[in-house]
Amino acid sequence: MKAPTLRLTEAHVARATRIVDGPRYRDDWHMLEDDELDQLADDLTRQRGKPVPIFAYGSLIWNPGFAVSDRRRATAPGWHRQFSIPLDHFRGSPEQPGLMLALASGGSCEGLILDIARGTERDSLRAVLKRELVARELAANARWIEVETAEGRFEALTFYADPVDIPLTRLPVEEQARLLSRANGVAGSGCEYLLRTAEGLEAAGIHDAYIWQLQDLVAAEIDSWPAG
Repeated sequence: MKAPTLRLTEAHVARATRIVDGPRYRDDWHMLEDDELDQLADDLTRQRGKPVPIFAYGSLIWNPGFAVSDRRRATAPGWHRQFSIPLDHFRGSPEQPGLMLALASGGSCEGLILDIARGTERDSLRAVLKRELVARELAANARWIEVETAEGRFEALTFYADPVDIPLTRLPVEEQARLLSRANGVAGSGCEYLLRTAEGLEAAGIHDAYIWQLQDLVAAEIDSWPAG
């Protein structure tokens, strides 16, 4: 049976996305330097085998930004996706705040295991840690979690899984949709982020009821706006 079509479309993204000036990251953050990224990578992967497996549940699915040798479906028991990281930068601003995905405790989360290609570990880990952790203030938000694949259970590296070292916000899904439909920052809109995530999951054969509901609500919110 053919999967139903996403309600959220490129037309919604075009309507909701606006060019926003401002800093990409918070002014009070101290950005991670290459030597710090390398030390963090060493600390995280010490006594771990290769290839290094990354559990992707959001933007890493559709834009990993590092060399991937293999990708396959995986389930993280005891976790679920939740738009709970408040954003006043990147894909949000103080005037149009947004939300980013994290892994919240409870339930089950289907995603992808992305194996870092052998021989690229230094550059690939630098790239993914710089992108996901960004600054010294966020450097503690990486951890190994248990995942299940067709090959069995093992641990994979992921980002922003409870507990995290940043304040989170727990909002009703309707409020999440309202924020995501309006959120804009220098990196783009919340609407675009949600659509790309939904598309990436569907392309991998993963149907997440929460993401599906959220994209439907965001599309409905944008459709309700006056024309013009």
